Amino acid sequence: MEKSEFKHKIKENVRFHEVDLMGIVNNAIYFTYFEDARISYTNTLKHLYKFKEILEGDSFFIMARNECNYLKSAHFGDELTIYTKVVLITNKSFHFVHLVENNKTGEIIAEGGGVFVHINLKTKKSQPLPEEFYLAVKDYEGEVVLKKEDENLSINPE
Repeated sequence: MEKSEFKHKIKENVRFHEVDLMGIVNNAIYFTYFEDARISYTNTLKHLYKFKEILEGDSFFIMARNECNYLKSAHFGDELTIYTKVVLITNKSFHFVHLVENNKTGEIIAEGGGVFVHINLKTKKSQPLPEEFYLAVKDYEGEVVLKKEDENLSINPE
């Protein structure tokens, strides 16, 4: 994906505690950048969707997959832009994509993504996403792939 396809972006400045002895950002820190971007993204959707009801109800979102491809290094003091987009919504999950740009060079230095599953907190089983969630993402993104399928995921391996 190209960064022009993303509506949502946040800025991150590489802090001293995020780098190793060579001054390179530790690989795990990119997942913190992705999390910051996802939180900002969902805060953007709050006016379109009732997230508070999910947080206070019997359901929640859990991360089922999180991945990152490292293309180039980031260093102490670099300013980065994290681009975030929901690219796929299935019956019970949604998929984020992230790009990390070094603002000085304009290069994409990492790309990643993740899958969140909507679960029932009592049964620990996946459950369908509310239609309002899909509509909120569609209102924000303009277009998103919707793939209805029979997913039955459990967070309790047996």
